[in-house]
Amino acid sequence: MNKIISAKFDCGSGSPALKIAVLGGGNAVPKAVLQGLKNEPVEISAVCAMLDTGGSSGRLRRDYGILSPGDIRRAFVALANTSPVLEELFNYRFEAGELSGHNFANLFITALELSTNNTEKTIEEMNRILNVSHRVFPATLDDAELCAELEDGSIIRGETNIDIPKHNGKIKRVFLDPQAKGYSPAIQAVKEADLIIIGPGDVYSSLAQIILTQNMAEAIRNRKGKLVYICNIMNKNGETNDFTVPDFAKTIEGFIGGKLDYVIYNTTNPLSERLNDYKEKHKELIDMVSCPSLDSRFIGEDLLKDEGPVVHDTNKLCKLILNL
Repeated sequence: MNKIISAKFDCGSGSPALKIAVLGGGNAVPKAVLQGLKNEPVEISAVCAMLDTGGSSGRLRRDYGILSPGDIRRAFVALANTSPVLEELFNYRFEAGELSGHNFANLFITALELSTNNTEKTIEEMNRILNVSHRVFPATLDDAELCAELEDGSIIRGETNIDIPKHNGKIKRVFLDPQAKGYSPAIQAVKEADLIIIGPGDVYSSLAQIILTQNMAEAIRNRKGKLVYICNIMNKNGETNDFTVPDFAKTIEGFIGGKLDYVIYNTTNPLSERLNDYKEKHKELIDMVSCPSLDSRFIGEDLLKDEGPVVHDTNKLCKLILNL
């Protein structure tokens, strides 16, 4: 059934490569994890969020009845082994006219989906076109909506309304409506993984929609490998106000219904000028995530880029991951 098959990987000694399942969406996972791991002697299975409702992806989902292409597109581009020109093309975003706001790759994936009428065939073709030697999976092929219940009992419907909040209340829980079936090959990749990585990324609007698909949490609980959560560097308004590292970990464990083996977090604070510049460009971000005294499952290191955006340095992060 599953045609999305990668070549077997080898560490150079004749033994099979480390199998790593990476769960996440948005920009964080592709830039922080996938780009750093793709040239290492590992076999990556990226499991992507598919239920976004905002931006270019949301428009295409509404207009054409397809699953959101944005997060799976980012994973493909991060894992691509192709020319810089083609990578730049797949990252190109139109800024004017009727296509304003649309990403070229989102349009390309949509056209493939509509012409083949087959999501698996679309993913197979994206693998071929971008020369991806790892595996990229959707978390689900079902059409569902991510919802959040606030502490006052009100319900927020749609990923973008959670991601860009119009509410002031604290999120009590998130759920899928209707319940979405987990994509079987993605579930199998998690079961077979030597290492499962969750995050970084928006806890409620991105990571939750993957873990909450049917059978995914069970597969994670019954894993054969280690389970690692990579904590966000900054808190986000409307989702993780005043969260500490243990708060993030506890929330992820709540989705899974079980314990994490490791939690990786950043220990370094940038200079205030750099932080303020970044916050000015990203109004949704509030403050750095604090790190109180933690048990041995929690591994803290300097994971920031040395300059520029206040984000994970993929080389520092992946070095730590591969040394677990």
